[in-house]
Amino acid sequence: MDPTTITRDLLAIENLSVLIRRPGRQVAALSGVSLHVDRGEVVGLVGESGGGKSMVARSIVGLLPGGAQATGRVRFHGGDATADPGGGPGDGAAGDGDTGGPVDVLRLGPEQLRRHRGNGAAICFQNPRGALSPTRTVGRQLTDRLTTHQGMTRQQARQAAGELFAAVGIRSPQRRLDAYPHELSGGMAQRVMISLATGCAPGLLIADEPTTGLDVTLAREILRQFRQAADADRRGVLLISHDLASIAEVCDRVVVLYAGTVVESGPAAQVLRAPAHPYTRALLASVPDVDGRPVRATAGGMPLLTAPPDDCPFVSRCAHATDRCAAQRPPTGAVPGGTAGWTLACFHPQTGPLVTDPAVVASPVRTATRADATRADAEPVGPAERTVLRIDDAHVVYRSRFGRGGHHALRGVDLTVAAGETLGVVGESGCGKSTLAKLILGLVEPASGTVEIGGARMAELRGRALRTLRTRAQLVFQDPFGALSPRRTVADAIAEPLRALGVPAPQRAERVGAALDRMELDRSILGRRPHELSGGQAQRVGIARALVGDPDLIVFDEPTSALDVTVQAQILEVIRDVAADRDRGSVFISHDLATVRGFADRVIVLYLGRIVEEGPVDEVFTSPAHPYTRALLSSAPSLGAGFGGGRVDLLKDLDETDAAAGCPLAARCPFVTPRCRTEQQQLRPYGRSRAACWRAPEIPDLLTESER
Repeated sequence: MDPTTITRDLLAIENLSVLIRRPGRQVAALSGVSLHVDRGEVVGLVGESGGGKSMVARSIVGLLPGGAQATGRVRFHGGDATADPGGGPGDGAAGDGDTGGPVDVLRLGPEQLRRHRGNGAAICFQNPRGALSPTRTVGRQLTDRLTTHQGMTRQQARQAAGELFAAVGIRSPQRRLDAYPHELSGGMAQRVMISLATGCAPGLLIADEPTTGLDVTLAREILRQFRQAADADRRGVLLISHDLASIAEVCDRVVVLYAGTVVESGPAAQVLRAPAHPYTRALLASVPDVDGRPVRATAGGMPLLTAPPDDCPFVSRCAHATDRCAAQRPPTGAVPGGTAGWTLACFHPQTGPLVTDPAVVASPVRTATRADATRADAEPVGPAERTVLRIDDAHVVYRSRFGRGGHHALRGVDLTVAAGETLGVVGESGCGKSTLAKLILGLVEPASGTVEIGGARMAELRGRALRTLRTRAQLVFQDPFGALSPRRTVADAIAEPLRALGVPAPQRAERVGAALDRMELDRSILGRRPHELSGGQAQRVGIARALVGDPDLIVFDEPTSALDVTVQAQILEVIRDVAADRDRGSVFISHDLATVRGFADRVIVLYLGRIVEEGPVDEVFTSPAHPYTRALLSSAPSLGAGFGGGRVDLLKDLDETDAAAGCPLAARCPFVTPRCRTEQQQLRPYGRSRAACWRAPEIPDLLTESER
């Protein structure tokens, strides 16, 4: 970003406190928060769930919950910051409309707030499909916004909507205007949300967890859109996220929230590379990285404050805490020896490498396991070990409703998982990862090919024998709350596999308690229902349910994607313990390559239903053979060294029609030749891994030539 393009004072939050009063209790959601966002700047707002990030966003647009009492000031200066310098869709005033002067959002009336939300500040929500109306086309939703706030005619609004879609990288924008939200991919729906937010040319864009649930290539592209909004349109962007590695690449400054207070703030390069506050250091140590560095979980949880704190809110979790920290709240001041604008609230600022910092209260998540022994011996899992899962030449086709055509979700998949082994499965959204999980669990039948669990084929069994076999493979879901019945207690949920096996009630209770103990959960929660659990507790209950029946295989389907970094690290520690059992195999499905690198033995890379590369995880992640694997690793965010094998950028978005003939990646591959477009590629050995690309040996030299 060119610093000469920044004009100050777009948003200034001064000593903002929010107290939420509910019958019988109250919560101090924010306590003395101060921050600012300038025009042309991207500011990251980071911290654990419950730290107050979304409450800051709600305060900016005047959407505080019922019972909330806010003090302080939220000064917004719209002025000409919201005008599109190049004209076109979205021209108009902002802020409080007429004067363009600074206003306090907390004191705006209903009509002023309506104009402020339309032209001054706009939010891109975390779940785009949930924020979009399912009964109207996305084009109608955008044109309604333009006619309401910009005074356009329907014809003008439709033309402008197409231009907005094109501006955020939506191909065939006029055709996409007639699509409904359920017809769009996650990345496409998020692009539509950005169009809705920018349609009235707001001065400030607020992105609330915009990349949660997206694969690495989509997340990188979505964040690039926000960077573009700041650089090209001189908009301010407030980026709320727990994905520290992703936002590090696009943010100018970072503000760290803990328990409703700002604990550190400053330039992103300093805060995210050499943080001074123990909490920021603990956050960063909890982030898995594609370079394979150790991850450390932070013990304890964030306190729920009923009043503004009189002490340091991080005191109970900090290894550097003293009596002074427990008696007095640290004032905000400049970091000793830091750059201008770098501040923190701590009596004991820290320096030095994160890996040796005792402020990170926990043991490393990545401990010596069978995966490390495999890597050290440079040998894959031996055939003498018991095979718990075998898939031979499996094809899965989802037929259309009227019997014509269909979607070929998996094509010729072959894989095995041995007892004591963890297999990682990676790939973009739409590549067949979830279909593979359903195939393993018998939730979809293969159009051809076979699936064996513990040597038995599901297709050959019926009745009780089939139900018993299905208990041998268990699934841990992506959404822990959606996977638990709201009517059932924790005890009932965990005992479900045991009831299917016909285990007597006394033994069920004993085994449920033992499973809960292994998850390090207190047995007092057995009588609770899902809404009474935190996200981490709910996921531990889901793992306990999968574990209680002593299955041969556990499939983890994106088990940490909905959790913040510290809870994610704690859950990964639990999963590592479960996956280390020598008599059980595990399949770990994720779009987060750094997480897979942390503890998988082997990894397969799926693209449009085909395995394009497979091998030992360290081999594939350090010396990938297939261009698609290189592209995934190139897009993976990193706070460390990252992927150093040469950057590969795919030429366009994933398109399922590419799988029809030749190499499925041909339409996106920068190394494509006519042979690639006509010849089906088969897996062939390259060192210790296998890849479906005949040009694999040439790619390192091609990358070297392109860098000259």
